[in-house]
Amino acid sequence: MRAGVGIGGWEDIRAEVLRRIRVRDWPPGAMIPTEEELATEFGVARATVNRALRELAVAGVLERRRKAGTRVAALPVRKATLDIPVIRQEVEARGQRHSFRLLSQAEAVPPVPVASRLGLGPEQRMIYLETLHLADGQPFVFETRWLNPLVLPAPLPDFATVSANEWLVAHVAYALGDIAFSAAGATPREAAVLGVAEGAALFITERTTWTAEAPITAVRLAHAPGYRVQTLV
Repeated sequence: MRAGVGIGGWEDIRAEVLRRIRVRDWPPGAMIPTEEELATEFGVARATVNRALRELAVAGVLERRRKAGTRVAALPVRKATLDIPVIRQEVEARGQRHSFRLLSQAEAVPPVPVASRLGLGPEQRMIYLETLHLADGQPFVFETRWLNPLVLPAPLPDFATVSANEWLVAHVAYALGDIAFSAAGATPREAAVLGVAEGAALFITERTTWTAEAPITAVRLAHAPGYRVQTLV
């Protein structure tokens, strides 16, 4: 522990862990000490360390896996008003196993509301993806996404094996973005994919991102019932 640093609650531990990551004491991809080792070093209960590391995992700073330890996330967390989360990291931070299924992929002209949000011409075609993310095999979030192929680096990955969410965070930098949260009734498609009743209340996240000149993506995330958003400030 750094000389002169007083460690009290979990917030102090979180701050010290962040400091070590920023100064590259623990670089991206590095394993960090165990909860027991940190608890001994800081002179606190293991539960206090667990809370601090859990908060950082939810924020995408750390990756935690059962029986495999905790490491500094190799993927960057890009800043807008909120962090753009990697869904896999979000699921694993809850102590669950992440998987996903690509349900649909097509190239098409987006519907008028999407084209209008992105400022697209009437004939501009985009890549449309539908992806179901699962936590321990159960529906976690249904992702519907429009991608602008004109700003994406080539070659594109196989989105059946690489999550578009994770690939974009790692490979496509954005300059501008907006995000909106709402509650909405499940559409027929969302109900069928998530296994809920049509019209069931869902937590919805809608986000668009841009380069300095052009749109990158518009995504709608329909979360399974019981989802709760959490972030660091």
